[in-house]
Amino acid sequence: MRTRVVAWIAVAVALVCVPAVLADAVLGEELYTALHREYPGATTSLLAGLVESAATLAGVATLGALVTVMFLRTRTRKTASRVEAAPDLTAALYAAIAWCVLSAASIVLSAVDDNGLSISRVLEPGTMGRIFTFGYMPRAWAVSAVAALVIAACAFLASRWSTLLLALWAGCIGILAPVVVGQILVGPNHDLGSDAGTLQTLGVGLLLAPLLIDALLGSAAAPQTDRHRLRLLVRIGVPAALVCELVLTWFKLQGEGALATSTAALEAVRLVVLIAIGTLLLLGRRELITGRRRAAIAALLLVFLGAGAAMTRIPPPQYFVPTSIPQVFMGYEVPVAPSAQVLLSTGRLNLLFTVIALAMIALYLAMVLALRRRGDRWPVPRTLLWIAGWLVVLIATNSGIGRYSAPDFGVHMAVHMSLGMLAPIFLVQGGIITLMLRWSAANPRTVGLHSWISQALSWPVMRTIYHPALVFVVFIGSYYGLYFSPLFGIMMRYHWAHQLMNLHFLIVGYLYYSLIIGVDRPPRPLPHIGRLGYILAAMPFHAFFGVAIISSSTILAETYYTYLDLPWADLAHSQQVAGSVAWAGGELPLVIAIIALGVQWSRQDDVEARRRDRHIDRGLDDEFDAYNEMLKKLSDRKGS
Repeated sequence: MRTRVVAWIAVAVALVCVPAVLADAVLGEELYTALHREYPGATTSLLAGLVESAATLAGVATLGALVTVMFLRTRTRKTASRVEAAPDLTAALYAAIAWCVLSAASIVLSAVDDNGLSISRVLEPGTMGRIFTFGYMPRAWAVSAVAALVIAACAFLASRWSTLLLALWAGCIGILAPVVVGQILVGPNHDLGSDAGTLQTLGVGLLLAPLLIDALLGSAAAPQTDRHRLRLLVRIGVPAALVCELVLTWFKLQGEGALATSTAALEAVRLVVLIAIGTLLLLGRRELITGRRRAAIAALLLVFLGAGAAMTRIPPPQYFVPTSIPQVFMGYEVPVAPSAQVLLSTGRLNLLFTVIALAMIALYLAMVLALRRRGDRWPVPRTLLWIAGWLVVLIATNSGIGRYSAPDFGVHMAVHMSLGMLAPIFLVQGGIITLMLRWSAANPRTVGLHSWISQALSWPVMRTIYHPALVFVVFIGSYYGLYFSPLFGIMMRYHWAHQLMNLHFLIVGYLYYSLIIGVDRPPRPLPHIGRLGYILAAMPFHAFFGVAIISSSTILAETYYTYLDLPWADLAHSQQVAGSVAWAGGELPLVIAIIALGVQWSRQDDVEARRRDRHIDRGLDDEFDAYNEMLKKLSDRKGS
């Protein structure tokens, strides 16, 4: 067992790290002069390529091990909530420790590498502190190091399954940090490239990396790993990674002569590898992934990661395409003002939110159809409301409104009001959690989706997240904390940060409205009168927020909008529009929520009244008899 593990680790390190080291060794100073950067020397360059590639491998392995422990390990209902010591958990712990150490080393190496300094310069007083803030990569690797440390602590201390949820979230953040600030942040159409890189990184880490852990552990993992689930993950992950790679290939190979570059050759390798993996899966579509086929797919996946690691060391062709200022910040041009006609007739694909919305609609409809096939009905209005909510998201992010949300503050506020205030009203009435629980009826022997959802809802952290006071503060405070601080101007400069803002408002809005009109029962439910007060308490804050923007004499994010230097921009007018949208867009959805709450309240009262009537008719409800008996006793006391 130990010999097998050591051999697989050696093979993995060779396939992933050697291509990056070869790129640095062969191209050398050319990699730096092409970007007008100082060459830090062969030692620094080679070490940076080696360590950063190894850190990427460790991050992927960590996520794969976590997914294996949490979702692929076969459990009984008695052991569903416990995390027992096993080879996959040990792999997660050691991989996280390696990821933490390598990420910490990458902080130093990326800092000196980006600044053209010899690694010995780090020993000079004040040097590291100065160069750490000069580039994005050192800070990104710092995020990865902290995330890996959190995972290692969770893997070492966890005794319950729900504790690993925190580790999984940290892993997703840590593995994305160096990616979103890397090559996909630069050049025309980098908004599409960034979304494709983000989706592919998560897909490889969550869907394909468990196969690496399965190959690493071999027979030691076989009795515990649910191989049907593993096959399902890989079969979803490979097509998803291939589609994302096609988008990335189109994005990176822009400009004349791009097909003759090293990037084109490496992209070809990655595409061929994914096609080969897909072919192996199709050839054995009814067989579980075991034996030589498992080893072949794992080796191909490592080659895929190695080619990607090498590409991070080579400036891609899109770096050298002439780029306008709007393309630098947004990835695309906006030559005309955002009139009503323009907003209705133009659009821009938001790949991230399109994938999320379509996936959530498809998942919901698949579960509804599955329920119908087994004779269980699901309310049609809930399905329509769920689809309507995601249609709002699609329109807000993909139409002309989404296209102009980056260059125009007024349109930007309309998008955030749609995502944070309107779409969640529909989504929370879809009852996705209730549907998932009903669809995944608990198996008496094994543990699956039903158990995972139940444990997540009873997780103390989830109860804290759903605390009404915390949700209210975050829901209201997000607008004030973001827009009336420098954070807004900083985040608008980067596509990944803008997408993070959109996700934040959508999630926080969902949490807020789920406590008011949600179909799913939250961990901390409120009575109907409390829900009404919850809505009314938010209304003045939103009204004041809109008024504060309108009356502000300071242009919010003025530096960012000035950098864009759009000929049609009127920053003062745009801010007035944004304040009006915030005022109306904050109040009207809350009024809709009040109406929806009133309807739900009335229906519940009717249901309760009918229930009591049935119990009284059947003699099952003695409430009124007890009340009459109490009155009789009081009367007897007065008579005596």
